[in-house]
Amino acid sequence: MNFAYTLVFVPDVSASLAFFDKAFGLPTRFLHESGAYGEVETGAGGVKLAFVDHATARDSVQQDYVAADSSPRPLGMEIGFTVTDVQAAFDKAVSAGARALAAPVTKPWGQTVAYVRCPDGTLVELCTAMS
Repeated sequence: MNFAYTLVFVPDVSASLAFFDKAFGLPTRFLHESGAYGEVETGAGGVKLAFVDHATARDSVQQDYVAADSSPRPLGMEIGFTVTDVQAAFDKAVSAGARALAAPVTKPWGQTVAYVRCPDGTLVELCTAMS
């Protein structure tokens, strides 16, 4: 088994794609003509980070779910990005419209981490790579 992709269920795929480009420098790789599905470039080989609108996701899952954008608290999962300068990445994401949740802090094991919440509700960790 190989990890292939993460799909984030969002209210507006185009808006999420634009935000991930502006906040994290991940340009759109693909946007379906329907606007219901899109992917960003991840720089992680064949692993995809994609977004699908709620109507399409509910049709696929065949039931309702907790939508991150309507939940007052972040869902119990995150997308993690390694960066060399966590503070700069955190500031860029907040400037692009993310909500600051946890400012950069260096953990006892030496890794610097920070958390933001995207306008679509997605929880993102920005961190230095582990050695």
